[in-house]
This record gives sequence, structure tokens and C-alpha cells, in this order.
Amino acid sequence: MPELDPVIHAQARLRVTASLASLCDGDKITFPRLQELLDMTAGNLSTHLRKLEDAGYVEITKAHQRRTPVTYVELTRQGRRAFEDYTAALRALLNPVNGAAAPTDDSDRSTTP
Repeated sequence: MPELDPVIHAQARLRVTASLASLCDGDKITFPRLQELLDMTAGNLSTHLRKLEDAGYVEITKAHQRRTPVTYVELTRQGRRAFEDYTAALRALLNPVNGAAAPTDDSDRSTTP
């Protein structure tokens, strides 16, 4: 059985990673916009971003727009690959071992006793 990446597997970090993976490669999002999308407190989001950053999955960039500081968040190549591996491992866990699709309703099941 494949193992799920524990860095991504935590619900909040999975939500962060999935949101960032939906951006085009190389695109960034501002911290407040990500916070709004995920409906997370700044402290909670910061904590999870730090774990993702320590793993090399996200890059945090601080800049200024005119005189206002802005924090950008983006998924790194390593983070994108880790998310793809995570989703592949999850699919493998959800599919039966023999590779056959599981029945989705009663019509797929045999009625013979």
C-alpha cells in the first residue's frame, strides 16, 4: 500500500496545497487572498505554510506594492510533484488491489446466491 505524505495529509495543508496546485505553474497568490479562499486565520495559515515551506513545497516571497508590504505564496516544483504523488497514492488506496473497478450500484453486483 502506498503511504500518504504526512506533510500534505493534514487537512489544512492539503487544502493549501490543493489551492496552490490549481494555479498555473509559477503563479503566485497573496497571503490575504489565500487566507480568504481557505477561510483560515492568519496565524493558522502561517503555521501550515511554515511546515510546507520547511519541506520545500511552497515558497514565500515578501515584496512591496508601492509602500505596502505584500506576501506572495507559490507552490514549488517539488511541492507540485509531492501533491501529484499524494493524489496518485490516494487514488491507489481507493482502488481495489486487483485493479478492477469497484461496483458503483446494485446493478453491477451478481444476484445469484
